[in-house]
Amino acid sequence: MSTQPPASQPEKQTTSASSSASDYTPNPSVSLPLNPPRQALLDDILALYSCKPSVDRVKRYTPDCIYDDPFGYADNRYKVAGQWFALPKLFSTSENAGYEVVRSDDEMLQFKSEQKWTFRLLPKTVTLKSLITLSLEPESVRAGDFLRIKYHKDQNSEKGLSHEGIWFTIKKWQADNMPKWTDIPEVKQFEQDNKVKPTGEQK
Repeated sequence: MSTQPPASQPEKQTTSASSSASDYTPNPSVSLPLNPPRQALLDDILALYSCKPSVDRVKRYTPDCIYDDPFGYADNRYKVAGQWFALPKLFSTSENAGYEVVRSDDEMLQFKSEQKWTFRLLPKTVTLKSLITLSLEPESVRAGDFLRIKYHKDQNSEKGLSHEGIWFTIKKWQADNMPKWTDIPEVKQFEQDNKVKPTGEQK
């Protein structure tokens, strides 16, 4: 991967609502503008949330990445692939109702998001609003063309995400085993990533 500086520097912009508000309802009209590589990253992540997983989209994550949300804690790309490819088995549809980019700089891309999920086995749709923080791989930021994620945090409360207790144990157990339970060929393409050394717990 090239380590040359990108042709255009990433936006160094923030808004005051980046992490202080407990209401994560997005306001698209004030969303920060993104350059094409950052917009492409955001589009890939929104597609993953919309039950449209692909091998190329999972490659947005580094092999030793961490994915952290209220329901799962995956500490490498193999396990992250298991999470994304399992979604279409659980939900018949998932639609993004809007997003607002609140921070875009060398360290991260952060945005508020509203997602509507329709369960596959139940005639029920739920709407979740969250603050999604994508901590970026420095090498990919310097290269500037294909940005990759080191740490993906999805929170729906300003209290943050707990990394202790029985619920965290369940979250990690679920993510550890999802690739085996689903047995999806695309996920197996990332099986080598299950051997990488974890980068350590992220707060």
